[in-house]
Formats: sequence, C-alpha cells, structure tokens
Amino acid sequence: MARGFLITGTGASVGKTTVGCALGFAMRARGIRVGVMKPVDTRESQDAQSLALAVGSTMPMELICPFRYRADSAHAESPNLANIARCFDEIAAQSDVMLVESANVIDFTDVAATLKLEVIVVVGNRPGCVDAARLSIQRCEDRGLKIAGCILCDCDPNPAVDEASLRELFGSFYLGRMRHREPLAKAIVEKLV
Repeated sequence: MARGFLITGTGASVGKTTVGCALGFAMRARGIRVGVMKPVDTRESQDAQSLALAVGSTMPMELICPFRYRADSAHAESPNLANIARCFDEIAAQSDVMLVESANVIDFTDVAATLKLEVIVVVGNRPGCVDAARLSIQRCEDRGLKIAGCILCDCDPNPAVDEASLRELFGSFYLGRMRHREPLAKAIVEKLV
C-alpha cells in the first residue's frame, strides 16, 4: 500500500461517506486499487456497503466493517483497535491506496495513529464548521498526525461559509470544495493521488 487516508468530519452527516465514495471512485477510474473500511458502524447503516460499491471491492463486509452494533442499544464493548488493524492489513495488502471512514464511537486520532493514516477533514458547510475544523486539525497536530487536508462539503443546499474565507484560513490544508449534489472536483483528487 502506497498511501492511506482516514476521512473524518466536523460532525454527523457532513459528507464523509459521499467524499469517500467520490474519492474512491475517482482513484479507481485512474487504475488505482483502492481498499476501503468503515471499521465501526451501526448495523442499520449502509456506509460501508456504499464505500465498497464505489471502489468495486469484493472484500467481505466483516473486514470492511469489523465492528457493528445496533443503533438503538448502548454497546457494551469498545471497538478493538488490534482487530481493526488486522482487518486493515488484510485489505491493504491487496490495495494501492486505503480509504478509512471514521465513526463517532471511536476516536479518529487513535485510528489514524494505529493505522498510520493521513487525515482528510470533511468540513460540513454549516454554522460552526470552521471552529470544528480547527479543533480537528489541532487534535491531529497534537497527536503528530499528518494532515492531508480539508474538503469543504456543501452538505446542505444553503452553505453557511464562503469558500474564500476557508481557503484563507486553512491555507495549504485546504484541498477544495465539493458542491451540493455535484461530483468531487478533479483538482481535489489530483492533490491526493
């Protein structure tokens, strides 16, 4: 595996899966073997299946999403990072690039550090997203994690933040913008390939 990314976000439903699917599909279209994971998710979610479909993965779902729990129950056990790493290694052995989507149940910095992944922060274009993005970047820097960059995602039709201010604020960390219901910009993909 040449490169690996952990895709995290500034909150729930900000476009992590959308960005992961679009990025994975674009990489696959360039002939790159892309492995995907969503190590922790609810049983009701289709995120892991969506990621697998976007990259044409034939890996078993038990590897792609090794820890599933019911959304309506308090899960008694914590996700096992050693098992997640084992599943990751198995997928990565057959991949040129790995895309791993984070989940709220487990600290994204723990996953990124354990799997040695660069972090992509999906900034959901909503009120408060700039502060949430700053916090995510600070957490990465505190852990010594490499930050691949931030993608502004218009997860709602009425964006709250203009792109120019985010570009100015995040400088080299700013990868670009994914507009509402539009494909991922080619320029973003090229920065990550």
